[in-house]
Amino acid sequence: MPSSPHALPDNQRPHAIWRGVHQTLAKDTTGGALLLGATVLALVFANSRLAGFYEEVREFSFGPEALHLNLSVAAWAADGLLAVFFFVVGLELKEEFVAGKLRDPRTALVPIVAAIGGVAVPALIFTVINLNAGGDALNGWAIPAATDIAFAVAVIAVVGRFLPPALRTFLLTLAVVDDLLAISIIAIFYTDGIAFVPLLAALVPLAVFAVLVQRGVRSWWVLIPLGVAVWTLIHASGVHATVAGVLLGFMVPVVAKGRAKVRVGTKDDGSPLYEGMAAHFADKWSVFSSAFAVPVFAFFSAGVTVGGFSGLLDSLGSSIALGIIGGLVLGKAIGITAGTFLVTRLRGIVIDKSLSWIDIIGMSFIAGIGFTVSLLVGELSYDAASDAAGEMKVGVIVGSVISATIGAVILTARNRRYRAAAAMSTEAAEARRD
Repeated sequence: MPSSPHALPDNQRPHAIWRGVHQTLAKDTTGGALLLGATVLALVFANSRLAGFYEEVREFSFGPEALHLNLSVAAWAADGLLAVFFFVVGLELKEEFVAGKLRDPRTALVPIVAAIGGVAVPALIFTVINLNAGGDALNGWAIPAATDIAFAVAVIAVVGRFLPPALRTFLLTLAVVDDLLAISIIAIFYTDGIAFVPLLAALVPLAVFAVLVQRGVRSWWVLIPLGVAVWTLIHASGVHATVAGVLLGFMVPVVAKGRAKVRVGTKDDGSPLYEGMAAHFADKWSVFSSAFAVPVFAFFSAGVTVGGFSGLLDSLGSSIALGIIGGLVLGKAIGITAGTFLVTRLRGIVIDKSLSWIDIIGMSFIAGIGFTVSLLVGELSYDAASDAAGEMKVGVIVGSVISATIGAVILTARNRRYRAAAAMSTEAAEARRD
């Protein structure tokens, strides 16, 4: 076997190079770095001489008016590109329910209760802080309830090479349940009115999509038009269009059986090795989601004109920003840790033996990175041209940075301890061999 793409025949080099690019983009750290870069770039554009150009591009509208799709670039990013992100989330959710941690109720109960606490307490803190704020401030009660999977997992990947694998699994399961709750909140509380005719009509292409993927159909020229039809009809119904992504993800089968399987290699005994359709689609679409869809959304959503240091202080002094920061930093940490503590008081329910409580606390701060979905809920809560929208973005960004910093500090210290323990274990093993 050649050791590098350059040793391959000419006709195989492009494929090897693409595999390398795909593997790089699929890494947790790469997705987080792209998301961070898009956010920083948006803030630079919005607070420089390019602010006018940035706003013009952001508000430029295009699309067929007859289908209610004459949307701004920012709306296309939020409603369209994020549907791809939620499609991948839907695939992950179904995999967890069918073959993952959420399949066993006893195993799943701890992160599920932790996720519920991590949604409820931040929303409560925001509500208390904004109870007497007046206006539409309370519309944003769900903003600090969300966890950004891409950012949170990226931080764990950077600072936690020696952390127990169970901690990442806990975070992923918690974040997946958190996303399910966020999707439900968007569908129930942030939908003004529902047009039932297009909503019912969406069931037709959704059903056709479900039948085809159950039969193992993977042709993009068949499935993508059906997905776009589902998205268009749900958007026309008034339900937030990202829900279409989740529904489509739920239609994809997880278990590799019958026609619904993809060959991925060969077993040791020479028999073919298959994976399910959900894993196949997640692998294909996760790179597009993390490398393009989510960063583009962040670029067009995170740009807020701060107005200098004084403007930043004014925004941070608003009840909306304080409620979001309090919810993300304190609410997430308190809700997740308290939820975990309470559920483990039940007989037979325990956290993984490889984890300590300080690991859980550090992870709970990391879960306070509520970037992507928090911005989405914020855009649904406040008018884009209002002061509240700017205060919301400042609150999300500052709250996420504070949470990430505290969590990273705690887990970096824990990582050093686990690394030292691993080194001692290795030395002891070598001594026994000698």
